[in-house]
Amino acid sequence: MLTVHHLPELRRAVADLRSGGSRVALVPTMGALHAGHMALVDAARATGAKVVASIFVNPKQFGPNEDLARYPRPAEADTALLTRHGCDLLWMPGIDEMYPAGFATNVSVSGVSEGLDGGARPGHFDGVATVVSKLFNQVRPDAAFFGEKDFQQLAVIRRTVADLDFGIEIVGVPTVREADGLALSSRNAYLSPDERKHASALPGALREAKRAIEAGEQGATAAAMASLVAAGFVTDYIELVDAATLGAPQPGQPRRLLAAARIGTTRLIDNLPVAPEFMVKSR
Repeated sequence: MLTVHHLPELRRAVADLRSGGSRVALVPTMGALHAGHMALVDAARATGAKVVASIFVNPKQFGPNEDLARYPRPAEADTALLTRHGCDLLWMPGIDEMYPAGFATNVSVSGVSEGLDGGARPGHFDGVATVVSKLFNQVRPDAAFFGEKDFQQLAVIRRTVADLDFGIEIVGVPTVREADGLALSSRNAYLSPDERKHASALPGALREAKRAIEAGEQGATAAAMASLVAAGFVTDYIELVDAATLGAPQPGQPRRLLAAARIGTTRLIDNLPVAPEFMVKSR
């Protein structure tokens, strides 16, 4: 696997990957890689495309009181993991390469970026949309792969690609989980042993709420929030939304149950698909 740090090198390397007529797939990451990221690389490779992964800890998507300074950056381990999974090219720019002096452009996506994490983390999705737009212009992939764990982020990226005519296929890959159901996340490393033991309450609460919603029971999200409080969480939100717009669920349309909650100082997010209402009623 070739690693490049500057844009001219990247352009040449991507041109070399395409020289035999190959498609190029991009897997954008912030590093601290784990099996969830590797599922994205594996899914991209399975299409037959040449795979470019990016590692860039994007300061524009961290708020003033968030964990930018302590965000893990195990570059050597990340590089070894990508190599083992057959990644072809690693794009690893520095901050000056991504945001040179005088940088003044912001990509803002209304609608899907509002509420949920957008409400809890003002400016976060502007940072996501801006850096992903830059990565798309730098690599110019045919397809890009993102995890469904960050479901609102995935919706923001899909809206950005549609609105700005990038012409890139966006592929969502199902969440990879630990044996007890906890979604894999780089931030899981922040959990103390006791917090980790209780963290599985989050996917457990979502599973029970999903079952209750599909059974037509009332108060499913309130019950899920209560169970998380009992497990030591402080809950930001648990909401049932339309899977495409993240607005109010629409009759006959796919739904998604999204949650964000803190245990100790660590904020975890998760989500599950919920069957469309007409499918539930027809059972």
